[in-house]
Amino acid sequence: MAKTLMICDCLGSQPIDGKALSEATGLPCSRPFTSLCAAQQNDAAAAIEAGEVMIACQQEAPRFAALAEELGAPEPAFVDIRDRAGWSDEAASAAPKMAALVAEAALPRPMPKSVDVVSEGTCLILGASDVAFTVAQQLADILAITILMPSGAEIETAAGFDTVTGSLRSASGTLGHFDIRIDALQQVIPGGRGAVQLTPPRDNAQSQCDVILDLRGEGPLFSADDKRDGYLRADPGSQPAVAKAVLAASQMVGTFEKPLYVRTEPSLCAHSRAEQPACSRCLNLCPTGAITSAGDHVTIDPMICAGCGACAAVCPSGAIAYDAPTTDDTFRRINTLATTFRKAGGTAPRLLVHDEDHGAEMIRLAARFGRGLPADVIPLEVSALAAFGHAEMLAALAAGFASVTMLISPKTEREAPDSEAALALALAGRDTAVTLIDATDPDQLSDTLYAEAAAKPVTTPALPMGTRRQVARLAAKTLQPEAETVALPAGAPYGAVVVDTDACTLCLSCVSLCPSGALGDNPDMPQLRFQEDACLQCGLCSNICPENAITLTPQMDLTDAAFTQTVLHEEEPFACIECGELFGVKSTVEKITEKLAGKHAMFKNSQAARMIQMCDNCRINAQYHSENNPFAGGERPKPRTTDDYLSKRRDH
Repeated sequence: MAKTLMICDCLGSQPIDGKALSEATGLPCSRPFTSLCAAQQNDAAAAIEAGEVMIACQQEAPRFAALAEELGAPEPAFVDIRDRAGWSDEAASAAPKMAALVAEAALPRPMPKSVDVVSEGTCLILGASDVAFTVAQQLADILAITILMPSGAEIETAAGFDTVTGSLRSASGTLGHFDIRIDALQQVIPGGRGAVQLTPPRDNAQSQCDVILDLRGEGPLFSADDKRDGYLRADPGSQPAVAKAVLAASQMVGTFEKPLYVRTEPSLCAHSRAEQPACSRCLNLCPTGAITSAGDHVTIDPMICAGCGACAAVCPSGAIAYDAPTTDDTFRRINTLATTFRKAGGTAPRLLVHDEDHGAEMIRLAARFGRGLPADVIPLEVSALAAFGHAEMLAALAAGFASVTMLISPKTEREAPDSEAALALALAGRDTAVTLIDATDPDQLSDTLYAEAAAKPVTTPALPMGTRRQVARLAAKTLQPEAETVALPAGAPYGAVVVDTDACTLCLSCVSLCPSGALGDNPDMPQLRFQEDACLQCGLCSNICPENAITLTPQMDLTDAAFTQTVLHEEEPFACIECGELFGVKSTVEKITEKLAGKHAMFKNSQAARMIQMCDNCRINAQYHSENNPFAGGERPKPRTTDDYLSKRRDH
């Protein structure tokens, strides 16, 4: 934690109560400054040189960082309490929010994980227009350029880059390693006089490149192409778009850090068992195609993953977890904001979740030119909106927030936030506790938040700790203390298994394949047991059931019964007619006997039919000693001895 918080009222444009901030956060505050970034910069330099300082100004962070570098001191921490709190129509009552923002900024943050990606600057330009040729000339001194033009196109040769013709069959990969396959590939034969000579066409030619610059003016090569590192697409008819793509391509040489957004635990994945399909929530949502099936589990290509986080939000088992930052870090930030706000004297805070690009800019513009944010609306900046799922929403409500509002970015895929918000509303039991807004105008954002009806937070907040499933259950019990069972929307990752006892034969195939252990058996008698808390609602049991006796009911049992095994179906065991040992299910054995005894070729006589009603050991023994055993071999040959050989000799 920083030793000192340096506060500045930005030329008197915001009120700051340093004493209240210190009491709520435990962080000593400097005297209030007025122009810390300009006229009072010497004071900032002295504090930075002393070390361990946090400056309450985000706008001038680059200036202070450069100052620290010049002084040879560690870079200070920064927190924005001006755009997010001080510049507001309700700035006079924003002290609790300022304290909450400072306390949240003072939390230690985990270092993000990353992997190095090397791009040597090999660039493939797609396009047949003069624009592609011009772009190649502009980039030839920076990148190793190859232009792929359609077959039959007129080729111009120029020094500094290569030109080929053909049809792009496929492209895969990402920055630093794109795999290219080309049909009807023809390359220029160097030398000669007259028209350009080409090699004979060749199909399925393979090549690699680091960057792809698509100037065809057609559809993208990849889904969610704007999220694919190293792939740049521009309309050749738009000069600004082409110039932007050229500038971006020129910067894609060197070593880059690729964040590792998610971590996986294949053993927890409920994607499939025994080639039977089950959970595919993440596969259905991934916009970039980074997630693929790998048998019983899914695999994620970290090089293609763009970090939208939707997979982690909808994963029912925790097999995929967002790691940039971790879920625990998000829970800790939420709880710190809520508890500090209350400690500073605030009541009924509202949480505004936004991204670091669109949302942060909207807040800055609303603060500078409009009404700003209400004093009870606390902004929480996250790296991936889609990763903020129902567990995080419920954690905020249970921690003491009256409502959660998510400011959707134009680049955010809506499917995951929509479904997660609906699930959170059902578990919270409050119709307006979670809302999504698509505001693209700062004034619209402010007006929406100011007009929002006041809501009441929980009386006794809960500390969000544990896995996402544990936090969701704890929050639901906190928000609905009187409820026993909560009905949930279709597709929810919580629920019960309902068995048609008339159809179920207790074959227990569902038990053997259940990936979470929610379904179990009893080794002492024919029983099908179920523990609701462990059920992922993956659907594998209903898919594998040969009798179609299983259906799923999305719900959450908030009682302790959810943690105990209940008997869904049981029957009387059958006693072996020879030894009396219990085996199988009585109704099943009787049904098989009725269908096969005297009707099947192997069970025509009564002795053979009796074997159906025997345990394994007795059945084998009876088969071995039975007459007309279909598995019996011929009569064993008599062993030959020396006498047998000697009896055939003439001299004997």
